Amino acid sequence: MVIPDRELEHSPLCGIFTREGITLEVQIYRFAGTADVWTLEVVNHQGGSTVWTESFFTDQAAHKAFVRAVDEDGMGQFLEPSETLH
Repeated sequence: MVIPDRELEHSPLCGIFTREGITLEVQIYRFAGTADVWTLEVVNHQGGSTVWTESFFTDQAAHKAFVRAVDEDGMGQFLEPSETLH
């Protein structure tokens, strides 16, 4: 079965986040035109990304999860290749 490409709706909370001399791109998105849950993805300067396995009911909850991860483990966690997703 072929699944057609679907447009994504990006949260206004997406953007560049800099701390500890490290800059990351925070992406929070869901399928456009739906009430689907939000996905949180963090992209580093080399194009590597970390995607949370957890979905979020609001974009604010997704953003809070990112900030909590940074507060607990620092920005460097997103620079190292890792198979562990949040």
